[in-house]
Amino acid sequence: MATLNECGIIDFPKILDPRGNLSFLEENKHFPFHIERTYWIYDVPGGEKRGGHSFKTNQEVIIALSGSFDVVLDDGVNKKVFSLNRSYYGLYIPQLIWRHMENFSTNSLALMVSSTVFAESDYERDYGVFLNTKNGK
Repeated sequence: MATLNECGIIDFPKILDPRGNLSFLEENKHFPFHIERTYWIYDVPGGEKRGGHSFKTNQEVIIALSGSFDVVLDDGVNKKVFSLNRSYYGLYIPQLIWRHMENFSTNSLALMVSSTVFAESDYERDYGVFLNTKNGK
């Protein structure tokens, strides 16, 4: 079962240029998984939270392309908050880690890079069931 020790920041290459900087990501180089899907979250009203689930099989990297927000991770024992506010790094989250996002700044843009295509059956949205799964019940 995944723990918070497996979660962490992935630094992407930065090409600094007086005309504007550039960062990029490449499959099989910057990610520990094959990329199957990308999606983004934007226009989050003040005070709202996103997420509130875990994935049974999906792994993700979350990137703050613009603005800032916090990602709260929970492995069933410990919780940790990651503040994302730069587009040249992302937060890796393996499967079976509960997460939600909060404290979105105005005009923030969150990009998710996922290891699976969308499947509602892969989401666990009930925290009690998540805890039971983590505890082998």
